Amino acid sequence: MSIESTGAQAITALTNFINEDKLLDLASRFSDTYRHLAKTSEEHFLVTPVTALPTGKEKGKFLSIDVGGTNLRVGFVELMGEIEKDAKDERSQPVQKIRRSHEKNWPIEEHLKMDQAEDLFTWIGDCISNVIKDALSDTPVTESVESPFGQELLLGITFSFPMEQTRLSEAKLLPMGKGFAMSCDLNLGKMLLAGYARHLVEPRLNGQTVGGDENPSNKRRKLSRLPRLRIAAITNDTVATFTSLAYAVKAAPNSRVAMGLIVGTGTNATVPMKIQELHPSKKKYLADPENVDMVVINTEWTIRGTDQPLVDLNIKTKWDLEISEKCETPHFQPFEYMTAGRYLGEIVRLVFVDLISNDPGAQLPPALGKKNAVPTKFLSEVLARADDGTLIRELEKNYASSQSAFWTSTKVELIRDIAHAVQQRSAALIAAACVGLLDCVHDISLDRKEKTGVIEIRDELHQHGELELEELVIAYAGGTISQYPGWLETCQRWIDTLVAKGSPSNATKRVVLREALDGGIVGAGVLAGMTDNIA
Repeated sequence: MSIESTGAQAITALTNFINEDKLLDLASRFSDTYRHLAKTSEEHFLVTPVTALPTGKEKGKFLSIDVGGTNLRVGFVELMGEIEKDAKDERSQPVQKIRRSHEKNWPIEEHLKMDQAEDLFTWIGDCISNVIKDALSDTPVTESVESPFGQELLLGITFSFPMEQTRLSEAKLLPMGKGFAMSCDLNLGKMLLAGYARHLVEPRLNGQTVGGDENPSNKRRKLSRLPRLRIAAITNDTVATFTSLAYAVKAAPNSRVAMGLIVGTGTNATVPMKIQELHPSKKKYLADPENVDMVVINTEWTIRGTDQPLVDLNIKTKWDLEISEKCETPHFQPFEYMTAGRYLGEIVRLVFVDLISNDPGAQLPPALGKKNAVPTKFLSEVLARADDGTLIRELEKNYASSQSAFWTSTKVELIRDIAHAVQQRSAALIAAACVGLLDCVHDISLDRKEKTGVIEIRDELHQHGELELEELVIAYAGGTISQYPGWLETCQRWIDTLVAKGSPSNATKRVVLREALDGGIVGAGVLAGMTDNIA
């Protein structure tokens, strides 16, 4: 069989479910699965201490950190609260509600992921001190101010991994993925403060403590004393994304942020839910459960069990099963292995290698025989963007073969088609999961039997002037959804279709993906400013 024929079969295996009927069925099954897990599982649909949404009036300046699966970001976030527009000018631009400064970004090296937890948090403490020192050096020295931050800084933390919380300022690590080898049950706040603690030592010069009030020349040195940190909020990345957009955007009366979504190195989602829809044991994680009606939920929608609809509909391929079997945490996050940035490149590599191995005349480039040899960044920045000539040169440079002219136009077209199919599949799966989750929490409806299409009803209502759309915003963040060409548009298109065709009752609903730019670091600051409003 020719490589063209086997390639077409592989593309079909990856994408044959991507149609309106199958995706509607999948979304409904996701909804049923989520509703069941919320009621019965203690591993999924984790409660957070966030029992209120930002008012938009929160003010203050906070240190904020975002520990992701790939990068660490540290910076200052200042909330400006409600700022009135110029009443004389209705066209005036909205005033910036959030100011950010002294922000820095570092990649989290692989050895830090695999070393002892103390090493990772010591490194994070070093990065935090680096940012604070920069902020101090930019602050004018005065006679009366030893530190512009006072004795302590309020800190908001976004940590992009599962955790258990009973208070907003405390969290215990649960089993994690994304290539990290840390054990669970770590107290995240204590670990972070311990990593920073060595920077609280009094500055010394020639063996003597520096900074006495009797010596005015020491004013600059006095500023080198770093303030203590007090943790105001620890949160998950999806919760941070959700709250950041809810604070930053003053929604219209018919618009609200209904969901937070991350699709980057990994994927996760958050939604507000009613207490009665959750496993009864989860009330113990709330400070005042009897006076709480709503709580923001960290769904952990990739963990084993959430993938049952994919199994039932036979959507998983042999390549998905291979990744799930051979990854660092086998079978732990099967939905993530099919959709998130850490794994898309590996799916493409496995499919391509499988097809080439069936071609007796081809000699596979040695580099392609190595696990994770094709990063998703290569898919999004090269395969999805480059012209054929540039792509061939990049493939020959990165994946050289002893066989002359291995990268023929046929093979280049094949790997490009595989990558496109994997990207389309990822976006369609996330769209179905989003729609399923919104149905689970009753924001939209999915009828389990065929009814009149919503598109026709919506058109008819619009013609008679009876349609007032409610806009449900999905606040999103993450490199895959934001940077992979075509991913966002594909996901939005399928969300539109599934909501429109899901039920006539959705005729007045519109679900919109809206970016919460740097939601991890902004949301941590917003939650730090909300401490007094959260039960």
